[in-house]
Amino acid sequence: MTTQPTSETEGDADRAMPGAAIDLDKVPGHWLLARMGKRVLRPGGRELTDELLGHLAVTPASDVVEFAPGLGATTRLLLDRRPRSYTGVERDEDAAARVRTLLTGSDQRCVVASAAQSGLEDGSATVVFGEAYLTMQPEEQKRHILAEAFRVLCPGGRFGLHELCLRPDTLDAERQRLVRAELSRAISVGARPLTVADWRASLEEAGFEVTGATTTPMHLLEPRRVIADEGIGGTLRIALNVMRTPAARRRVLAMRATFRRHADQLGAIGLIARKPDEEG
Repeated sequence: MTTQPTSETEGDADRAMPGAAIDLDKVPGHWLLARMGKRVLRPGGRELTDELLGHLAVTPASDVVEFAPGLGATTRLLLDRRPRSYTGVERDEDAAARVRTLLTGSDQRCVVASAAQSGLEDGSATVVFGEAYLTMQPEEQKRHILAEAFRVLCPGGRFGLHELCLRPDTLDAERQRLVRAELSRAISVGARPLTVADWRASLEEAGFEVTGATTTPMHLLEPRRVIADEGIGGTLRIALNVMRTPAARRRVLAMRATFRRHADQLGAIGLIARKPDEEG
């Protein structure tokens, strides 16, 4: 078993890192990066997240639900907008415990549940947001999660997604299969990104009206993106942890090589959609 370095921010040391019990050779790629100190784990980086949050227009009148908040990087940004209420829906108990440390209000909570069965009330949210979660779900589970987001949103409510995508829309089925297979091997978890057209179609089939879509290169492990997301100090911390942990170094280099090999076929996508108003 490979040991891990201490890479947690101040105040985190007494909370288990998600995936901490799994060997570095087998842990899903996003939790591996988290153990190395990476906090922004979204394919389009902080920049795309900020753009999406701007379109979602969270205000003090908003009731926000975040699917799979992970380590809480986006939770902080949502809470900065002071919504009327915030609910995180996180399947991993360790991640949920970390998110709860960010919550200070009586109308803020993080429940341990699947995004496909959140247990939340019908029409209880004005905004639902999720990042880097649907990509890892099989197609049927994607449909269940989108249906749950639709159910939880009130009429006229807004839905934001930040995921991996395949490009171009004309990419043939065999090439799509190859990219997904190599990506899944590299990150040690099933990865099933869709083309832009298929992401839009999935939302529309769930009943949403897609109002905006943005794509950007998938540069999660490129130095410029890491510095933009983590800052100089955070980037140095990650680099030091990776360099002194051989198993992590092998994994990170393999992930980056896969991302670069398929750079023309992999991207990040941000989508904004709306639940239609009730008729009559």
